[in-house]
Amino acid sequence: MSKKAKIITACAACAVALGLGSYVLLFNKNKEDILVPDNTKETVTAATEAVVELPDDWADKYGYSPSAAGMTARAKSLLRISKDVVGWVQLDNTMMDYPVVLDPGEVQENDPYYGPDYYVPDDYYLNHDIDRSYRMEGSIFADYCNFIGSDDTQLSDNLVLYGHAMWDGSMMGDLRKYRINPEFYYSSPFIKFSSNYGDYDYVIFTYLITPGSYNATDFHYWQMEDLNTEEDFNFYIDCCKRSQMIDTGVDVKYGDKLMTLSTCYADEDNSRFIVVARKLREGEVAGDLKTIQHTEAYDQAHKDKEEA
Repeated sequence: MSKKAKIITACAACAVALGLGSYVLLFNKNKEDILVPDNTKETVTAATEAVVELPDDWADKYGYSPSAAGMTARAKSLLRISKDVVGWVQLDNTMMDYPVVLDPGEVQENDPYYGPDYYVPDDYYLNHDIDRSYRMEGSIFADYCNFIGSDDTQLSDNLVLYGHAMWDGSMMGDLRKYRINPEFYYSSPFIKFSSNYGDYDYVIFTYLITPGSYNATDFHYWQMEDLNTEEDFNFYIDCCKRSQMIDTGVDVKYGDKLMTLSTCYADEDNSRFIVVARKLREGEVAGDLKTIQHTEAYDQAHKDKEEA
């Protein structure tokens, strides 16, 4: 199954979920009355309270490479719930604080693990929780082509994570705060991603609205997990910046590891809102924008502004 087919199907499913989210809001006028089924955190909390060792054949069973530091206790607990768990993502001042699963790719009918139905790639977790039960909000999931190994050298060049833009702010719904209020960026510029082996911090360098259909754009970000050449990397960055809604001035160069958060924007034109970040470099500190390396042009512009 081509990725062209899977992204179109995923978009249709996303539109359905957004429609249902709107339905909930229409019949619950007060925010505190909105019904938000959130079994994920309850399940995870229960699991992490009772950590058990995985069987000896866990590496073969789950497909993860060994690490000198070993798996985190949380990962061992979460893998009891789903073999697809690859980490956890958290974004300050938002509701995005969830486990991340890796999409299984194409799922055949009557699969013994995923159930009776057929799924194209990047489709299954659009409406399934991490325990594979049906859930309208789905899960936060990594593109099936991503690779998340035991250390930072075994991360895809661009981790692409998907999630629904729920109207109550859950899943990736709170990402709308960036485009509604540009100042929000300065209160929440960092993304923390914890893999099954360790923690990684990213700084957001831009965000934008872009088409989500294959024929509507040449920027097929959902096909660009591997940016092996400088040409491919620069093309990705140039596509992001030509439509960016904010100029953060954060320096991005070939060799930086990227993360792209992707969620729905509008049903009528199948567009997407994406937030793009790069992994912190040596000497940069999560939580402190002053330590982040900016472009020379950005630094000079701010120096001139301060001297004026």
